[in-house]
Amino acid sequence: MFIGEYHHALDEKGRMALPTKFRAALSHGCVVTRGIDQCLSVYTMEEWKTLAEKLAALPLAQANSRAFSRLMLAGAMDAEPDKQGRIVLPDYLRTYAKLEKNVVVVGLYNRLEIWNKGTWETYKQGTEAASTDIAEQLHELGV
Repeated sequence: MFIGEYHHALDEKGRMALPTKFRAALSHGCVVTRGIDQCLSVYTMEEWKTLAEKLAALPLAQANSRAFSRLMLAGAMDAEPDKQGRIVLPDYLRTYAKLEKNVVVVGLYNRLEIWNKGTWETYKQGTEAASTDIAEQLHELGV
């Protein structure tokens, strides 16, 4: 289970160290892809397989299904942590998420998200300010 917020830095080669507590779960490889809200999503190979199968089953006749599948699948890349627990984030993914030197890694149960630090802070502040309204809407969904 991935939870928590971790501040890291990208090096000049686009490498980022994974949070220490998640390295064992990702040691056999992971998939990094474009996420929603202009961040990157990191999945274990098992979680990625489950998600990719769901994406492949979406109806091709629906434009939104095709668009979302393209966003997630075409942008995906395999990554294997090196001995220091670092993964390389390619330029096209760093550009998509506007990643600079300082990044934030966020654990979201079955995946990690990698955010530009400033984008994350803005998003987090907005979410915290709207937390009561969000909680009420989730209550309607049974959460």
